[in-house]
Amino acid sequence: MAKLGNIVAKLRQAVTIQDRKKVSTGSPRPEWDTGMGDAKTSSHIPGAILRALMVVALAMVPAIAVTSTTPDTAQSMILLALFAGGIVFAEYSSDYPGLIEFRFAAPFNRTRFALIALLAVLLSLLQRNAIAPGPVNDIAAILAVACGQMLDFSFSPVSMLIAALPESAPAEHLALVRNGASLAFVLAATTVLGFVTAIRLNAWPLGNGPFNVWINLPTFDPTAGNDVVLRLQRHARINVILGIVLPFLMPAALIASALLIKPLTLLSPMGYVWGIVLWAYLPASLVMRGVAMARVARMIRASRRRFADSEGNAFATA
Repeated sequence: MAKLGNIVAKLRQAVTIQDRKKVSTGSPRPEWDTGMGDAKTSSHIPGAILRALMVVALAMVPAIAVTSTTPDTAQSMILLALFAGGIVFAEYSSDYPGLIEFRFAAPFNRTRFALIALLAVLLSLLQRNAIAPGPVNDIAAILAVACGQMLDFSFSPVSMLIAALPESAPAEHLALVRNGASLAFVLAATTVLGFVTAIRLNAWPLGNGPFNVWINLPTFDPTAGNDVVLRLQRHARINVILGIVLPFLMPAALIASALLIKPLTLLSPMGYVWGIVLWAYLPASLVMRGVAMARVARMIRASRRRFADSEGNAFATA
């Protein structure tokens, strides 16, 4: 994985150096370089180590918090935590990313990490409260019950998730899934609304320097296909629509699992925590990605207008 990250980094570094040479010789700056978020020249190793440790800790929190976790499950979680930490370290230790998007457009990734961490911790406390009640666990349970009552209506995403579970599931487990899914949905929706508000207030991105699409969107090629603004807008719409409908489509995966393989019941502690986390986090992440890409498209369009105005003024004074 580290070798793959180094290869991608070298390729992107070569392309970026070539673009910088063009800018230094007097050619106009590429239109996808909108003036915010260039890569830094300092070492990324300390930050990569810190981020990798935070990811490992996040993956281990549910297994530690839930006392009923079996040793085999705990060992599997340790392996998954090390694997996730290794990927994050390989990405952030290189100068140019290969998979993680908006690395130089704070606080996009920090917001997503905070969301998934908050979801994992609260759902772990909610699962723990059923076994070992305590003051902190009770707070999570009270919040979950309030959210569950608010979203307990027909055709809501939470109701459809409950309906997709097997009929043989205990009533206590259905209530726990309803409350946990409602709490996760409210937190995810709040995070998305907060990010949209930040964009409306021009508070994102907060990078210092040029926003380079090559670096912040490594899986998006701005030179391929039609106009880059139109492609960004199209991708933004697709991500937002998919993020909105995904909470309604994911329960269908539970029904399909009962027909093809062993049905997913969310009965196991880790299955409960991470199943609901993914159910709430993936749609929120897609919507945030779509909104961010739409913002980048508007930034490029504004950069084009400024360049056209400057060219027009130069022609008028000539």
